[in-house]
Amino acid sequence: MPTNGLHQVLKIQFGLLNDTDRYLTAESFGFKVNASAPSLKRKQTWVLEPDPGQGTAVLLRSSHLGRYLSAEEDGRVACEAEQPGRDCRFLVLPQPDGRWVLRSEPHGRFFGGTEDQLSCFATAVSPAELWTVHLAIHPQAHLLSVSRRCYVHLCPREDEMAADRDKPWGVDALLTLIFRSRRYCLKSCDSRYLRSDGRLVWEPEPRACYTLEFKAGKLAFKDCDGHYLTPVGPAGTLKAGRNTRPGKDELFDLEESHPQVVLVAANHRYVSVRQGKEGTGGDLLRGHSACQVLGERTCPDTHLHQELDPPQPTERVLSWIRSECPYLRCWEPPRRLAKAAREAMAGLGAPPRPAWTGKVAGGAAQQTLSPPGKDEEFTLKLINRPILVLRGLDGFVCHHRGSNQLDTNRSVYDVFHLSFSDGAYQIRGRDGGFWYTGSHGSVCSDGEHAEDFVFEFRERGRLAIRARSGKYLRGGASALWEY
Repeated sequence: MPTNGLHQVLKIQFGLLNDTDRYLTAESFGFKVNASAPSLKRKQTWVLEPDPGQGTAVLLRSSHLGRYLSAEEDGRVACEAEQPGRDCRFLVLPQPDGRWVLRSEPHGRFFGGTEDQLSCFATAVSPAELWTVHLAIHPQAHLLSVSRRCYVHLCPREDEMAADRDKPWGVDALLTLIFRSRRYCLKSCDSRYLRSDGRLVWEPEPRACYTLEFKAGKLAFKDCDGHYLTPVGPAGTLKAGRNTRPGKDELFDLEESHPQVVLVAANHRYVSVRQGKEGTGGDLLRGHSACQVLGERTCPDTHLHQELDPPQPTERVLSWIRSECPYLRCWEPPRRLAKAAREAMAGLGAPPRPAWTGKVAGGAAQQTLSPPGKDEEFTLKLINRPILVLRGLDGFVCHHRGSNQLDTNRSVYDVFHLSFSDGAYQIRGRDGGFWYTGSHGSVCSDGEHAEDFVFEFRERGRLAIRARSGKYLRGGASALWEY
């Protein structure tokens, strides 16, 4: 498994949905808890932490407040403990249908209720004490097998998914988690669903739906027969195995999926990096022509970094990483001008003053102090998001019920299809309709013809979307979207 910081395990945040389809909520006023919210927002987001005493109990921390859920002996519950105490310890008891029962470890009573009538005093489990886990993370990620230390990816020729790759490189390593009917589906980059027998199907049928279980901070996927997904055989084919309890073979990590791009120079060829050579703009598209976009949210600038892995030369990575932040970015739709502030492509020294990175004779990427021209223009193409899920500050982007417009504050999400042409992107939604901007500036999703949008990679994991009018797509108070 890579240890250079490029691939980071996601902190699992989730919501708890009760039997009446309401989420467990931690309120700021009085640190009270209730189950009244119809959607998953910040106040409904929780993090599961292990008990510091190394026991089987767990702690439930509000992501919004940073405080812990506690249950007293008389059944009263609150979310005000800044440090976990004895009353904060709960046991998670998974049920056959995948839902959770939470039992106070010190008092032995069950936690549940409706609306603002929550307590931890029940001596038996009823529907009011059953909770469904709804992940609050961005649903597009990489899946790492804990036992094999390999990433799951789509194998189109074998028509399956397999855990046999040591790097999550390429579009086939992208997985999308689809939440429907209180269960999860695993959707491949070509929009097919993984069935428990290992086959890929076009519809989310019952055998392609799984309940989630947590064990030691890892995820397990249980099918409708009570068996768990696991890599099988030498090829690591992903399918349900024989075990009815999750062991190490059935556990997975979810890792952040960084966007991967290619850079096209003014001569219509792809920028590539080879071991011992500077960046060039003279190669046609090959496996080592792709780049990975990284960066820090507090630092809008980036720098070019070359990571070479000799055993697999086709997976050499030209990364935009956060260290030192020496690359400033100037956006000129539909092209991108890459301005080097302190150093040029890997292997070149620092210039005395800001310079533009461009192509010179022979195809090599060099610096010039002249004003930017055609040779300093690059087209940046996103290659590992053929399907797209967008999340803003208030929630996910989803089709508005009974309208052609889009909501940006939903706890559920729609999956959109992305295409690329001449430096711009076209977004297609449900029923094949394209995104376009309406007469009043709202974005509609039922267009017969595609409108071009420009993607600007502004922060780590976030982009800005600019419409044909030059204005940015905004959801609430922010124009940045997690993708």
